Amino acid sequence: MEHISLTKEQARNIIIDAAGLARKAQFGEGIEAVYRVIDHLGFVQLDTNYVVERAHHHVMAARVPDYQTEWLANLCEEGRIYEYFISDAGYLPMQDFRFSLPVKEAFETQGKPNSKSEINLMRQILDRIEREGPLMIGDFENDRLEASSGWWDWRPAKVALEGLYLNGKLMISRTKSFQKVYDLPLNLVPQETDLSMPTDEEYARFVILRTIGALGIANVKEIAWRGRRVKGNLIKKELEKMAHSGKVKVVMVDDLKAVFYMLPNQEINIKLSNDVFILSPFDILNVFRHRLKDFFNFEYQIECFVPAPKRVYGYFSLPVLAGETFIARMDAKADRKQKVLIVHNIHFEPVDLGQVILEKFSQVLKEFVQFNQCQDIIFKKSNNEEYLNVISKSFS
Repeated sequence: MEHISLTKEQARNIIIDAAGLARKAQFGEGIEAVYRVIDHLGFVQLDTNYVVERAHHHVMAARVPDYQTEWLANLCEEGRIYEYFISDAGYLPMQDFRFSLPVKEAFETQGKPNSKSEINLMRQILDRIEREGPLMIGDFENDRLEASSGWWDWRPAKVALEGLYLNGKLMISRTKSFQKVYDLPLNLVPQETDLSMPTDEEYARFVILRTIGALGIANVKEIAWRGRRVKGNLIKKELEKMAHSGKVKVVMVDDLKAVFYMLPNQEINIKLSNDVFILSPFDILNVFRHRLKDFFNFEYQIECFVPAPKRVYGYFSLPVLAGETFIARMDAKADRKQKVLIVHNIHFEPVDLGQVILEKFSQVLKEFVQFNQCQDIIFKKSNNEEYLNVISKSFS
């Protein structure tokens, strides 16, 4: 097979463009831009961490000017997007709904078999929701027989509700306080939606094209990641077929051994605007740590999963991107009662930053303060006092 050779800069810019970060408002403005982001990426990861605004809203605010957090809920209510657990929990375009069916089937058939009591409880819960309408976990009596042993020790009703959600018998909507509401699919899926089960080949090709479109270029492991819930899938086999037929292009990148793939119509020489973006740890650009290292020379780890004594940059460190370069990581927390964004640490990467980039960073930081429902900002520390002073003065 013939292959295309890319420099690291070309590959990097393709990746940034595919992520929707080549320039501000790459997908436009307003609620339609939010839909376009989800439709392009195919999946936007949802996360419950509320140190700063939740990840799914953060992803949108980085790409859509003056983003309003209710827009995701509006799109769900309109039946244009839905929430499901594909590779992780996230929002997906409703037009792709049929490709969630193999994942739901996998959850029902490939996992640990349910006990008779679990099956009976699921039937009772499903029957109750059919009769009463949408319900929350709080609508069920505490059926725990023993004291909870920890965060993930769910009581039986919660386990049953989540099982029904994963196997597709129920779907999820959210309250304004982000609590789950369980409902029947027929109440949330538009009547015209295609519900036909894709073949194994169709499912594999869908995952391949969707993932490459969102990542710009991707290797086989990255492509397979989005389809990993379906064991025995045909992703690797179909990828090879598509490469031979020219439906995807084989790519080699300078100094990297891995074989990558990209879409045939992918533009090679992408121009970036050099805009600055404060990103969520769960942004698609940051999902694969090895990509950050290989393409951006950026070593990154979200440290909320690291024991406190071993943290280097902070509990919830946010990567800051300028053009094609990660310039900093910022550990911040929104104190919503006091309406203050507390920046515990801005760690600047070892790159020279001019006045223009620092001004852009300052402006984006002001927008981030407002996005987090704050009115003021407090800076605690930085490894570069000169840069921090420039940014601090812009808030005076």
